[in-house]
Amino acid sequence: MKIYIRSSACVSAQHTLGVQNFLEDIVEYTGNRLPVIEPDYKRYIDPKQIRRMSHVIKMGIAAAKECLAEAGVDMPGAIITGTAFGCMEDTITFLTRIIEYHEELLPPTAFIQSTHNTVAAQIALLLKCHNYNNTFVHKGMSFEGALFDAVMLLKEEEANNVLVGGTEEMVDTSFTVLTRLGLYRRFPVSNLDLFKTVSKGTIGGQGAAFCLLSTDISPDNLAELRAVKTLYKPKDIEEGIAGFLKANFLTITDIDLVINGKNGDINNDEPYKQLEAGLFKETTIANYKHLCGEYPTSSSFALWLASNILKKQVVPEVLLEDNKIVGPPKSVLYYNHYQGKYHSLMLLFAI
Repeated sequence: MKIYIRSSACVSAQHTLGVQNFLEDIVEYTGNRLPVIEPDYKRYIDPKQIRRMSHVIKMGIAAAKECLAEAGVDMPGAIITGTAFGCMEDTITFLTRIIEYHEELLPPTAFIQSTHNTVAAQIALLLKCHNYNNTFVHKGMSFEGALFDAVMLLKEEEANNVLVGGTEEMVDTSFTVLTRLGLYRRFPVSNLDLFKTVSKGTIGGQGAAFCLLSTDISPDNLAELRAVKTLYKPKDIEEGIAGFLKANFLTITDIDLVINGKNGDINNDEPYKQLEAGLFKETTIANYKHLCGEYPTSSSFALWLASNILKKQVVPEVLLEDNKIVGPPKSVLYYNHYQGKYHSLMLLFAI
């Protein structure tokens, strides 16, 4: 049974939601964190409800509803999301009020919406969807966990289509903490020059990306999701990738494009450089985190990116470090690791 990506939608730091031009109008930022380009949320949410929703909830709902609209589907068979940090804004608001109100007479809204499954729940409430609803919170593998669950539901014929998404927001408090831990750079840099400056740390990111998975064959499908795999602290990642390809009866020569998770951090990028000198030596490499920033569920942005590349049969030059022109790809391998621990692989093919 084949799994297809029927549609995909993304809220990010670039013009990615509901636009026809595929990464043609690139936005450049200078700093150490990327905002998102806010859509008109009134298109997706009742204005009376918007003011009670945090940023990540609004992003998630906009991406999910746009994804369903592009597929022409009113009601998904299941809703599954992945997030590492959840609703950070509401969590911090609730914890701050505990101190400010001396643990008395706390407003309940921030607490209710601070749980990690709030985005999936709010989407279901707006759609009046009573089907399967789940959220995975597995740090750098959260979105991949959601994908695994969706694929199993489809193969077990528990649902005919599944809405899967990854969401993450960046707030001042979490950005400050993660910067102190060395994840982000302490000086401003242009996102388009991210890979030209050798330094510790990268740029912070956020966003929400959803795709609709289905087993139905359609000429409108974006791509085929052939396989997904996660690895935790592998001893030899090159061997792990080769084994992943072999399990799918492929070798690296069958792959037209590799999308990797290079983020400009000198330590983070070392495994990618070793692969480029070894297994990926003869394969075209594309980067994406200079467009969306680094965050645990950035693989959801990568899936949106890969499926559109295969559908439109074009690789935007901004993804290629040397801006070289490559032919229309028929197969894409995605490889990413988060903080050197959580490694993930996805294999996609053109329809």
